[in-house]
Amino acid sequence: MEIFRLEFMQNAIYAALLASLACGVIGSLVVIKRLVSIAGGIAHTAFGGIGLGFFLGINPIYGLIPVSLLSAVGIGLISRKQHASEDSLIGIFWSVGMASGIILIGLTPGYVPDLFSYLFGNILTVPMSDIWLMLGLNAFIFTTVFLLYKELLAVCFDEEGAEVLGVKTKVLYLLLLCLVAITIVILVRVVGIILVIALLTIPASIAKQYTRSLKKMMFLAAILGAVFTLGGLGLSYLLDWASGATIILFAGSGFLLSLFSQRISRRSKLSS
Repeated sequence: MEIFRLEFMQNAIYAALLASLACGVIGSLVVIKRLVSIAGGIAHTAFGGIGLGFFLGINPIYGLIPVSLLSAVGIGLISRKQHASEDSLIGIFWSVGMASGIILIGLTPGYVPDLFSYLFGNILTVPMSDIWLMLGLNAFIFTTVFLLYKELLAVCFDEEGAEVLGVKTKVLYLLLLCLVAITIVILVRVVGIILVIALLTIPASIAKQYTRSLKKMMFLAAILGAVFTLGGLGLSYLLDWASGATIILFAGSGFLLSLFSQRISRRSKLSS
């Protein structure tokens, strides 16, 4: 228990809980709306923002935020207005973002010390300044979803029907992508850009198996996210493994266990 008295471990717990809340709420919308591939594209494009932060000599998170938002809006606008294939756009944004990040990091004078943590996550190195930033971003996410819950619900389940009723579906779609981008910013410090899509979708995918209510799905996904992040954090400390990878492996194991239990449950119902 002595380890929990250390500041870096306390910060890691705060970061895990804040990330769980974000991935529970936005991850559920991503799974319902089937935005997993777009979320992955935004996450990898955001690497350019990390390179921008290092190049400008600022906290990479502050470079990550605008680039993530711009990539979300760019993918959304171009796919809607130009009727372009989202898969092609994702691939283009993905590769250009990663390439830009590599170029900017290469142009940065001196040695870049913690690039690995932004790629694969290192929750044990999250400073208190990032905790406050994550808290503010979470507050924005929760406020937006609370105020526009019915509209977002309509866009996720029946976008065409919502548009007929006068709902500004295009604006809400872009807003949803921006919320995904903000959530990715929160999760990057926990599991990194490479693994962020897994933490965004695994808890929500499990929660979807047990409820058809979006509110309950969000709540259950947030609980599962906390279990996976805190459990993975504990395992990474005990086994001396990379924290981000351990969290995802723990979450992936939980997903497989859930699928197995659902299959056993269906078989028992059929046999009875």
